[in-house]
Amino acid sequence: MIFLLTGASGFIGGAVARQLVAAGHHVRAIVRRPSQAGDLRALGAELVTGDVTDKASMRAPMIGVDGVFHIAGWYKIGVRDRAAAVSVNIDGTRNVLELMDELGVVKGVYTSTLAVNSDTHGQLVDESYRFNGTHVSIYDETKAEAHRLAESFIARGLPLVIVQPGVVYGPGDTSGIRTTFLQFLQRKLPVVPKQTAYSWAHVSDTARGHVLAMERGQAGRNYFICGPSHTLEHAIDLASEITGIPPPRFRVPPGFLRAAARVTELIEPILPVPPLYSAEALRVVGGLTYLGDNTRAKTELGCEFRSLREGLTETLTHELRLMGKRA
Repeated sequence: MIFLLTGASGFIGGAVARQLVAAGHHVRAIVRRPSQAGDLRALGAELVTGDVTDKASMRAPMIGVDGVFHIAGWYKIGVRDRAAAVSVNIDGTRNVLELMDELGVVKGVYTSTLAVNSDTHGQLVDESYRFNGTHVSIYDETKAEAHRLAESFIARGLPLVIVQPGVVYGPGDTSGIRTTFLQFLQRKLPVVPKQTAYSWAHVSDTARGHVLAMERGQAGRNYFICGPSHTLEHAIDLASEITGIPPPRFRVPPGFLRAAARVTELIEPILPVPPLYSAEALRVVGGLTYLGDNTRAKTELGCEFRSLREGLTETLTHELRLMGKRA
């Protein structure tokens, strides 16, 4: 089958592309710079110059495909670029879904996120949950708006399945989670926040969830393709057990981080603050929980998710090997 992918050069999109090609499918990847997509070319993917923010650039490539995976997204914490977030997450999603509708694409899978639910306050919520408060980051806010946009297209009859990953980790990650583990491996992680918790899924399991959503997902439904739920504190302690590297001694309560975020908000207009220590980043790790129940994905799609210990063992071994090569 022929599948069009947006975001194929990214962490999750690349893993989806590899699994589709391995299964014998043809991948048509929308990329902004084909010259920088050597990994996709090596896979045998068809590279098409385009951008989700340019609707016309995707029209011809989308004609005649058997399905569309819209995975591209703007994901940055502590970088206050609202215009870019809106352009990619909201306007880009509208462009892709409008084209699917206009061209009569048989089925699509849209990558949303558990972050549209923001802080679940320790609750393990399912797909029926609806968040009505104020989002803590530009990413959360714009992805929530894009999610509502996808639901509006579904209501008008678009054959779309929505998948919602939690925290995705694994070899090749470029997110803040990788930065945290790199700091740990380098013995430079100063503190660990208490209570902050996520639903963790290895990138290969997340990619498999996308493929299964295309194969088995019911149009109009959303699926939490997230793994087991653990605190960040537990993940770092687990990393310590795996590697033998001592964990940070200081465990910071949420109240301290929230207070630090308020102070940083006053400083940011005057002095530049690194994204990792921005007010937004401090709020995101300040005791928030992004948790989802993956029962529907397991029962309806057949998803399987490896344990955090298994996934971290592979991931940290990979990172230590890279550090050894650089040394």
